[in-house]
Formats: sequence, C-alpha cells, structure tokens
Amino acid sequence: MLVDSRQVRRNFTRAAVRYDASAIVAQEVNRRMLARLDYVKIAPRRILDLGCGTGGSLTALGERYRDAAVLGADACEAMLAQAQGGRSRLRRLMPFLRGARTPLLAADAQCLPFGPGEFGFLWSNMLLHWLPDPLAAFREMHRVLEVGGLLMFSTLGPDTLKELRASFVDGDAHVQFFADMHDLGDMLVECGFADPVMDAERLTLTYADFDDLLRDLRHSGATCALPDRRRGLMTPRMLDAVRTRYESWRQEGRLPATIEVVYGHAWKAPARTTADGRDIVRFDPKARFRPGG
Repeated sequence: MLVDSRQVRRNFTRAAVRYDASAIVAQEVNRRMLARLDYVKIAPRRILDLGCGTGGSLTALGERYRDAAVLGADACEAMLAQAQGGRSRLRRLMPFLRGARTPLLAADAQCLPFGPGEFGFLWSNMLLHWLPDPLAAFREMHRVLEVGGLLMFSTLGPDTLKELRASFVDGDAHVQFFADMHDLGDMLVECGFADPVMDAERLTLTYADFDDLLRDLRHSGATCALPDRRRGLMTPRMLDAVRTRYESWRQEGRLPATIEVVYGHAWKAPARTTADGRDIVRFDPKARFRPGG
C-alpha cells in the first residue's frame, strides 16, 4: 500500500465542508454495512467508529446499540470539526437521539490511543485504503478489541476507478491503488483475528461528463495520494486527451465509474494456550528474522 498520509489529510481537510454533499459511495456503503448488522448478534458496551469522518455512522450505531458508549475517531481534524457541528445540530433538532452526544477524538488508526481490550465492537467504513500500512491498523484494531469483540469494515478494491486509471497514459500516477480482498484477509489472520469473512461487490456510478466525476472526487477527498503521484498541474491539452479517452467508456449517454467495495468482518478469539497455561504463538516459516524486531 503506497499512501502519503500527509496528502490524505490535506485532501480531506480541503473537502471537509463539502464532503457530505459529495461522498455518495461512503454513504451508500454505510447503509449496506448497517443492514449487515441485522444478522449479527452482539451487545457491545463500547463501540469505536474508526475513520468516522463527518460522523455519518455515529447516530445509527448509537441508536442500534443504545446501551453502548460510542466513540468516533479520525485522523483529519477538519472532518471531526464537521462531525462536531453535525452532532450539535442534531442535539438541537432531535435531543432524544442518543448518538448526537458521541465523543470525537483525533487519532491515527496505526497507533491508537487506547488500552488493550477497550472496545467490544470496532466499525470502520472506507478507511483502510487511505492508510500506508493496513496491517499495522489491523494489529491495533485487534489490540483494542476485547476477547470476543467484532471488527467490521469496508474499503475499496483494485477495480475501483479502472476506467479513469486506463484513461491516463502519460506514465505518471494519477489514481490510487487498492488492495485485493484476499490480501486483506491474510492480514486479518496474521494479526490473530478468527473466522474472517471477506466479500466484494461492484457499484457503478454514472456521470453526464468527465468533469462531474473529477469534481465528485475532489469534493469527497478521494483524489490521488500516492507518494509518486504527478505533482504539477496537467496542461489543458493533456487533460483534454484524458477526457477523450474516457469518452470511449460512455454507455447509453453516461460515463461509468466502477467502484469495487470490499467488506470484511472478523472476531477477536481467546488466546490459545497449552494445558500448562503457556500461550501458543503461530509461527510463519516464510517470515524473516530481523535482529531487534
């Protein structure tokens, strides 16, 4: 995973004010994830929404699990400020909504400021593909979950924006790369999660023209954050060439944009021990020994 974390924060800081009006995919995936909870029987005492953004999941989680304390965390303070404003408006309009008082915290998913086993349920919608090291984030998620706790997440798969990626032929990086769901499943197992379940679906957004797609990506913070991305602006001539190539994808008068959504959930199982109480640690013969590590 190649991600410039500082650029991710800059992208979302610029997008924060307009995010809710443009983040169509995140909102739709949020609804689909919430529907999946109908088939999961849990009663967590504490819930962490990791990568909560502007707080799109917080109210629904608070209403579904009314006996739980819900906490929202995100690395972008501008997004949290928007979430706080939204919470305040909800309190004024609908004071009976318990989720409107959700605490919010600035935090890095790869180094969480929580103790071991603090949460019974960890929810993360559309965060992992913006992290330079998802494996480190999974380790932290496993650490802060209590035994028997559930992790549920969504992220983007490698077919996302395949039409846009194919339309750039200048050799520079313009579109983010996304991990395959099988690699993410392997990471879950490596971190000690039990019974990981992964699946994916493809959504197709359609646009009247190419500039509408670019505008949605900018306003939702979903622009390229690769370390080797093109740094300078494209000339009008270069952009027109990309626009022309994208036109070859037009169907029934609309330009498609493929979004591959990856869903996953897994449980934190009890540590395995021997009869005399010693912990069993899984050994990977492919792993290399590193002095001091």
